Amino acid sequence: MKYSPLQQARYAYTPKLPGMLRNGIAEIGVKEGQETQSVADQDKIKALFPNTYGKNEITFEKGQNTSESKKQVVGVILSGGQAPGGHNVICGLYDALKATNKENVLYGFKNGPSGLIEDDVLVFDDEYINEFRNTGGFDIIGSGRTKLESNEQFAIAAEVCKKHGITAIVIIGGDDSNTNAAILAEYFAAHNTGVQVIGCPKTIDGDLKNEEIECSFGFDTAAKTYSELIGNIERDANSAKKYWHFIKVMGRSASHVALECALETQPNICLISEEVAAKKMSLSQLADYIADSVEKRSAKGMNFGVAIIPEGVVEFVPEFSTLIGEINELLAGSKADDFNALNTWAEKYTFIEQGLSKESMTVFAILPQGIQQQLFLERDPHGNVQVSLIESEKLFSALVADKLAERKKNGTYNGKFNALHHFFGYEGRCAFPSNFDSDYCYSLGYNAFMLIQYGYTGYLSKISNLSKPASEWVAGGLPITKMMNMERRHGEDKPVIRKALVELDGKPFKFFEANREEWAVETSYVYPGAIQYYGPAEVCDITTRTLALEQE
Repeated sequence: MKYSPLQQARYAYTPKLPGMLRNGIAEIGVKEGQETQSVADQDKIKALFPNTYGKNEITFEKGQNTSESKKQVVGVILSGGQAPGGHNVICGLYDALKATNKENVLYGFKNGPSGLIEDDVLVFDDEYINEFRNTGGFDIIGSGRTKLESNEQFAIAAEVCKKHGITAIVIIGGDDSNTNAAILAEYFAAHNTGVQVIGCPKTIDGDLKNEEIECSFGFDTAAKTYSELIGNIERDANSAKKYWHFIKVMGRSASHVALECALETQPNICLISEEVAAKKMSLSQLADYIADSVEKRSAKGMNFGVAIIPEGVVEFVPEFSTLIGEINELLAGSKADDFNALNTWAEKYTFIEQGLSKESMTVFAILPQGIQQQLFLERDPHGNVQVSLIESEKLFSALVADKLAERKKNGTYNGKFNALHHFFGYEGRCAFPSNFDSDYCYSLGYNAFMLIQYGYTGYLSKISNLSKPASEWVAGGLPITKMMNMERRHGEDKPVIRKALVELDGKPFKFFEANREEWAVETSYVYPGAIQYYGPAEVCDITTRTLALEQE
């Protein structure tokens, strides 16, 4: 196999660990904190997790290792979408496991949680794992989106663990995956299987966070990758001076990626879904907001600009959310077959017109035909609109074009508006992890094994104080149930980890809010450039603007 020079160099990179994890396994002690409770619905969560609820938060510190000395056989699973640094979580877990006892074994379950159910495994050794150190992707064992949520699945998982002598499972995933980890931990504890379950916080969307979990891994690298591309586009826009670039970035439920990219690059426009929802902004208001920037910049002779659009923003527009709900009802059951049997878009449009309320039809009618048709593409497994397939960057540029055409008729605008469109998503999910993510992920994996060694289950591997140098990071564990509440899912109340949305009173948004009026009119672009791996720490190890502002 041929390797690039950077890939070869990254293999040799030694990730930095928190100070207390550098002391050697024999000198890592544990300090227990206060008992915990869930963020909401305490009685309901406690009743569902009688064996794992209310446990203490813990912190590792320098001291005598008092854990039981025994052979550990650990299984690891990558769950959900890819995020830079996942390989290093496994490498850190493997190195801690082997440093404790050379006889310890690490199994990798292939292609996500289904590998556990199907007993599809490989055994890691030095040669295999060294091929993946400090690299992007999840190809070390593959990932998947199978949910572990039924007693039948749990019973099979217990049998697979028993077959291999597995003492612990580490699940690397986002909020849904770690919810499943908590449920699996409860099942294993209730049935005295002797198998522990530890989670690791992963998602480039950045919405798996709280007061204790400062950042999910992969967010740093993905946001920096997108910011480099946005900076490049800004430089091109400022050079050509004739295009408005509408850039959609990943973030279905939360706008953390969009906000971080805006803080990094200072575009003219960045929509924040959470603000749209809080202010109940309409599509027309959002289009006017962007058109105002276009008009003001045009008056200064600048017929160019950059607008960042979060992937899921349309779901936060109340009128659009209502429209989607009505479309879901319109195509429920056999009615979808009736719709699909129609041959022309004109026939389908009449069907839609007859099925929507007057208010929703008004919204539907202002959409470009391409967006209208995207709302009726293949449904998700639950029969709902796949909002991620909607090209919202094209939707907003079309709505802005209509607004500007109206202003031209009224004589208030006489500029030029030429739009280009981009979607940055997959480009950031498997990038070479930044030094921050390489270090953070390795620490999460190493720390996960310490939680196993000390006998904890139903915990999330936790590394904090992340805005400081790695030597000052703090390692520990957080009971997953502390992050949970009850939510309505598919007609049932279910325990889930609460998603962390952008806080409109938080420091990152407030900084953005204080500057965006100037950015909308002036050309205040910042060009972050490519992620740097070698050089001064203030360039190579710097964290996100979001985390830096939050920890000020």
